[in-house]
Amino acid sequence: MLLAPAIAAICAALMLFAAAPLRAEPATGARQSEFERMLKDYLAAHPEAIQEALDTLAARKAAAKAEQQKATIKANQGELFSSPRQVTLGDRAGDVTLVEFFDYNCGYCKRALADLLELMNSDPKLKVVLKEYPILGPDSVEAARVAVAVRMQDAGARYLAFHRKLLENRGHNDKARALAAAEEAGFDMTRLERDMASEEVTQSLDESIRLGKELAINGTPGYVVGERVVIGARGEQVLRESVAAARK
Repeated sequence: MLLAPAIAAICAALMLFAAAPLRAEPATGARQSEFERMLKDYLAAHPEAIQEALDTLAARKAAAKAEQQKATIKANQGELFSSPRQVTLGDRAGDVTLVEFFDYNCGYCKRALADLLELMNSDPKLKVVLKEYPILGPDSVEAARVAVAVRMQDAGARYLAFHRKLLENRGHNDKARALAAAEEAGFDMTRLERDMASEEVTQSLDESIRLGKELAINGTPGYVVGERVVIGARGEQVLRESVAAARK
């Protein structure tokens, strides 16, 4: 551990610096020079201490961010876990809830779909919440509007069929592709077109986007599991471990 001696050296320099009378400007300047020399000499001899200090700072920032996210989750539990404007799959009375924020044009979301499906199949007590989070441009927003209108007709198995058609599509998803997927899944297209223009769709997207931003979810997929936020397609095992930790 190199930070301890580094801090000791810096403290020693600071003590010398503090000992100078405030009105004695030349002496204060000399102590300042001595402090700078000691610090420079130590860092020249132990340059790895710089990286260690940076790592410590990064860890503190991450811990502070996690605490802020924890507080945000607590303050928004209703909208996060039980909003009427969400899709709920799995066990609605499950002992752990996993919330996924996704974008239909996110390659990582497409890759992570199999992880989520496998987790749902192997964990019958898990409640899964899906929230559209279209952050990759206008086409993503249009596909999300179709998805919300789909949810307004069916928020269960038929929605999941539609959801899979889009995320399993290796190409680009836009309004036209989303409408085609909805038609393939057997939805009422006349009603769907009408619902897409409704205030309910706008409010649903506004809600999920606001929650994502407040949780500092700056990429997709983003998950909320218990009191923890997990960013990225980290694999089924990481999701499983996060669920297990929330269960404890």
